[in-house]
Amino acid sequence: MAKVSVIGSGGWGTALGTVLDANGHEVVMYAREKELIDAFQNQHENTLFLPGIKLSEKIRITNDIQEAIEGCGLIVVAVPTKWFRSALKEMLPYLKGKNPAIVSVTKGIEIGTLLTPDQIMAEVFADNPYDFICLSGPSHAEEVARGIPTAVTVASDNPLAAKRAQDFFMGPNFRVYTHSDVIGVELGGALKNIIALAAGICDGVGFGDNTKAALMTRGLSEMTRIGVAMGADPLTFAGLSGMGDLIVTCMSRHSRNRYVGDQIGKGRTLKEVLDEMVMVAEGVTTTESAHELAIKLGIEMPITNKVYNVLFKNVSPRKAVADLMEREAKAETLG
Repeated sequence: MAKVSVIGSGGWGTALGTVLDANGHEVVMYAREKELIDAFQNQHENTLFLPGIKLSEKIRITNDIQEAIEGCGLIVVAVPTKWFRSALKEMLPYLKGKNPAIVSVTKGIEIGTLLTPDQIMAEVFADNPYDFICLSGPSHAEEVARGIPTAVTVASDNPLAAKRAQDFFMGPNFRVYTHSDVIGVELGGALKNIIALAAGICDGVGFGDNTKAALMTRGLSEMTRIGVAMGADPLTFAGLSGMGDLIVTCMSRHSRNRYVGDQIGKGRTLKEVLDEMVMVAEGVTTTESAHELAIKLGIEMPITNKVYNVLFKNVSPRKAVADLMEREAKAETLG
């Protein structure tokens, strides 16, 4: 068994730490929040981001990144997209000459650059390339930490790297599949959050199951369309990181993105909702990035466009849905 580090001690990072600990690895988590570190050390609980889950006393936490990653065989980067680049830069001085498996569980597209985590890592580590591994799938932290059976995908351009990550994470309640379509797996995990915002808006407005089913189905088509334009395999979106993650994020009470949409559908402003949240709803910034990316690539993404208008252009949710329903009639195809 090996020493593993989790960079970012939010709910998802903490949940994966419990998986790795249960598999017999030495887990060291890195965080900056003093309140969080104190709770870990004194109560063995992440009271900020994963309250109510008692953690193994073997899991350590530190605010010293060198201590966190020194001698690690695996590093899990579990920070929001907006902090992904800075986290890699902070790690870089302590990685030279080392060969850990680096796993991203970040689900988003960087504002401004429109890059995925894989592409960000390629820039930051250009002089010291490492195998990139992406972990994604239908996996709410609250359930993973409680040992609820879960299945995810790990994707890498290097099959040996994907297998290495699979070996670290695979356990009785955490099934891991390998994949080679990195961009497809990344985009599935990022774009489904936009559709979850839309699903929540439908819930908040008071629409029914028919509406949500149509939204999710056409949303999957939209995700696939831009994915193919960026070089992904369309079949990836029928898997765990596409359809699987889409279902759980649109339907679950644990989904932060669905919650944000629900509150907006009930008439609250985006600022009001975000100001009261401790955790990050990645779909909000991903909507901005994906909207810009669709324009850049010339890809039609009507649901993303309407979510963008509701979030940032003060278009009413009912007007956005009406606009979608009144679009020009067409045949149902993958795109």
